[in-house]
Amino acid sequence: MRAGIALGSNLGNRLHHLQAARDLLKKLAPKGSEFLQSPIYQTAPVACPDGSPDFYNTVIEIEYPGTPYELLNATQSIEFHLGRVPGTERNAPRIVDVDVLYHGEATESEGLLELPHPRLTSRRFVLQPLADIRPDLILPGDSATIAEHLSHLDTEEPPLALVQSAW
Repeated sequence: MRAGIALGSNLGNRLHHLQAARDLLKKLAPKGSEFLQSPIYQTAPVACPDGSPDFYNTVIEIEYPGTPYELLNATQSIEFHLGRVPGTERNAPRIVDVDVLYHGEATESEGLLELPHPRLTSRRFVLQPLADIRPDLILPGDSATIAEHLSHLDTEEPPLALVQSAW
């Protein structure tokens, strides 16, 4: 199963935090499986407290043989391992954010996990990096590709600034 995962950081050495999260996520994938990573973009915070610093955002895709809930547990462990503080204000600045976007054809809407991620197609900071690596992806229950969602996106988010293509 292919799994898409969004990474974000807006505290400290943002590039280092994203690299550390990526490296830990790679360890979840079977050895030799295809690994995709988008460029890193700097983005304005969306729905965050006033004065929040800009984010670095990217998307990766890995092969993940476990269940969506096992992947959620793994991504939360990575966040805490890298220093994310649990129980802080919603959307508060954070060292790292690791969100499961999709896991194969799985659909979930109960408990702590919603798949595909419910805000994936409404946020440029997720759609643009995902379109860089999987423009033709059609999410479960959808009929439009990621590239089509991006081209029709109606948002007040400012354009993304490319930080680094290879990282």
